[in-house]
Amino acid sequence: MPTIERRSSGILLHISSLPGPYGIGDLGGAPAFVDFLAAGGQTYWQVLPLGPTSPVFGNSPYMSFSAFAGNPLLISPQLLLQQGLLTAGDVSPRDLSFSDYFVEFDRVIKWKQEILAKAWQRFKVDSNRADFAEFCSRQTWLDDYALFMALKRKFNYAPWYRWPRDLRDRNPDSLRLAAVESADLLGYYRFEQFHFFSQWRRLRNNANRRGIRLIGDLPINVGQDSVDVWANRDIFQLNPKSGSPTHVAGVPPDYFSVTGQRWGNPLYRWNSRQPEIKERLYHWWAKRLATTFSLVDVIRIDHFRGFEAYWSIPSRDKTAEHGSWKKGPGLSFFKDMEKRLGRLPVIAEDLGFITPEVEKLRDRLRYPGMKILLFGFDGNPDNPYLPFNYSENCVVYTGTHDNDTAVGWFLSPDVPTESKIQAKKCANKDDNDAASIHRDLIYLALSSTAVLAMLPMQDVLGFGNDCRMNTPATTSGNWQWRCAPGLFSKEISGWLHEQNRLFGRLPVKDGR
Repeated sequence: MPTIERRSSGILLHISSLPGPYGIGDLGGAPAFVDFLAAGGQTYWQVLPLGPTSPVFGNSPYMSFSAFAGNPLLISPQLLLQQGLLTAGDVSPRDLSFSDYFVEFDRVIKWKQEILAKAWQRFKVDSNRADFAEFCSRQTWLDDYALFMALKRKFNYAPWYRWPRDLRDRNPDSLRLAAVESADLLGYYRFEQFHFFSQWRRLRNNANRRGIRLIGDLPINVGQDSVDVWANRDIFQLNPKSGSPTHVAGVPPDYFSVTGQRWGNPLYRWNSRQPEIKERLYHWWAKRLATTFSLVDVIRIDHFRGFEAYWSIPSRDKTAEHGSWKKGPGLSFFKDMEKRLGRLPVIAEDLGFITPEVEKLRDRLRYPGMKILLFGFDGNPDNPYLPFNYSENCVVYTGTHDNDTAVGWFLSPDVPTESKIQAKKCANKDDNDAASIHRDLIYLALSSTAVLAMLPMQDVLGFGNDCRMNTPATTSGNWQWRCAPGLFSKEISGWLHEQNRLFGRLPVKDGR
């Protein structure tokens, strides 16, 4: 069965970009957006990775302390207020005024930590609740995560490989003592996750009732300073004594970078000759996938090509130039996951340097790949990103969180004039109007043969590059954009509904 069964469309918007009064989009603002999606004849809502973020990593959702935990910044204060865990005074301080247009992470983090601490103090009075105890017992990753975060706080957020040796190396007696000494903090971090997962379940149930399916985003690699590596050192390519990586992830030199990209993530021991290591690695991945599928209906796997082959860089190297390709786990990995979990509804992020072997793996699994319209206009009629060259089993995006917006692309002096003319001609336009280019590209995406068309919210709204989500290879000013209140208008949802009707992408309940 294919991942996407029928022609449909959706919108890409991360939770943090939702409007709301508390400085960052949160799970309490989701129902209004679900209403907008349903009114626009959408079937899918795609978000970015949901793990805890940190200023240490530029607040990137792709660099998290945990591959399992949820981001506490996305917990809704309004829902905690409704539960009696916060008061009106807690969430409406007179001297607090957050921007509607971007996330002020430093201020938001400080304020969210303060109100969550207040909510915990009220919650733990009744912390023997059966639902809380059941949640904690089901999440087998939670104890390690809570202890990891408590120790990070104790050691001023130093990475785990710089902790005292007994804790770095997980001496059992030291871990037990640390857990006793930090018992209240462990409870707090469990409390955060309980409310994140509870509020997310509310979001998903509401979305599914309205006919909206959720697409999550799963980075293939995890960060070195994560509980996943600290608690599972044997499944990563690490120095057994220090815990430092022997080899790290990245991509080789190409047209865009003569030295390649050195990401620095530790690599998995896919090719270990020890059966017990492979079983522990596969078991960890099965738990990771199962946890993610408990939150979303479909997973986009970032850097899918790494399952076929991955670029291995000696950790001592400062660039990616002298890495080498190593064989990934390939088809057998996904077959093993399907035996454990059933059919996996996956979208394969197959951008960048893609070989016939990667395409063969994707097609054997019947996973749709990705097409980015902004990559298509180079004058080559065989360009695979042009809409008339698509196969049906693919997902077309006007752009992604890493690209210019459609309007920003058209206004960019770095984009050749010929590319802009070609884009307009493909949409049957002879004008040079930047103000309509976002709807021209949306027309091309929705009218294409791709089974699913995904539209970044910035392109739906016709916003420029001041509203882009991320600029790769930069470390500041990213992940901050927010959709201001009032922009989920009836005019825009009505226009989207009509476009979906015109191109046969409405949900069944809306007329097909």
